[in-house]
Amino acid sequence: MCHPAWARARAAAQRLNDLARLRRVRDRIDREYAQPLDVEALARGVNMAAGHLSREFRLAYGESPYAYLMARRIERATAFLRRGDAGVAEVCRAVGCPTLGIFSARFTELVGIPPSTYRGCASGASCAAGASCAGVQPVAGPIRIQEASVTQLQIA
Repeated sequence: MCHPAWARARAAAQRLNDLARLRRVRDRIDREYAQPLDVEALARGVNMAAGHLSREFRLAYGESPYAYLMARRIERATAFLRRGDAGVAEVCRAVGCPTLGIFSARFTELVGIPPSTYRGCASGASCAAGASCAGVQPVAGPIRIQEASVTQLQIA
């Protein structure tokens, strides 16, 4: 029979191993955000089951791998749109979003205004007819992804 202290040590070591693998997944998303990525491919890359990866990623970082990927894509899109030399559809393709509809909806959800309005406001051009830039502050920096606090983690 296994001694309780050994079992706790083994569980703690496994948790640290899982956290290291989750960090590799997050780093891969940060590097390859413009590539087609799905949870199954990310999980295969770190030898985890997709469901386990999703649960552990959410526990560690406070959101699903897909939500993190989309936030990273939108973060990069804001930088492209601020430059003003590319259209919304071109930026959508450049950051790897599957469709313009998904891109626009997620952009609006995270930034607070549609990408076309953001592009106009960020470049200093007049906004689209009927849209007001008054009070709109273009996002100057990246959208920060909050990590879950250590107290939320269930370390054995």
